[in-house]
Amino acid sequence: MKLVILDRDGVINKDSTNFIKNPNEWISIPGSLEAIALLNQSGFRVAIATNQSGISRGLFDMATLNSIHDKMHRELALVGGRIDAVFYCPHSADDHCDCRKPKIGMIKEIGKRFSVELNQVFAVGDAFRDLQAFADAGCRPILVRTGKGEETLKTGSLPKNTLIFADLNEAVQHIISENTYLENT
Repeated sequence: MKLVILDRDGVINKDSTNFIKNPNEWISIPGSLEAIALLNQSGFRVAIATNQSGISRGLFDMATLNSIHDKMHRELALVGGRIDAVFYCPHSADDHCDCRKPKIGMIKEIGKRFSVELNQVFAVGDAFRDLQAFADAGCRPILVRTGKGEETLKTGSLPKNTLIFADLNEAVQHIISENTYLENT
């Protein structure tokens, strides 16, 4: 099975320092939904791994998070795309859970759920904590320059072998071309 893991805020949709607290604040990054649809059409399953500490902070509840994701699913369906699973961590950093990125609990759970070896999985994020979790779990990390990506790039301390692309669309083009090359060799 071919799988790609995506962070949500800053990769698929525009990020906000004040959190995405309702469906109206969830606005896709141009080209991101079409990129996911292209992954689907190329035989990839897509999972999201997202920290959502706004829940534990009381900024929104589970029903609101579900409404935000419903909007994402509807907009994706309009361009022929789908997300196969959404994994989220509702905890704050103070909760010291194992699922909040940069820890690897959520990423390992995705690997188990889809029965895949994570070293074969590209994982796309815009923040250092995404990339660290992906790399520590054994995934192939990709940084996109959308969202917090430019800030992350300026730190200069990316995990080893991190690929860098302008946005999700460019990253997906690489993922598909590499997969096509491997299938034909």
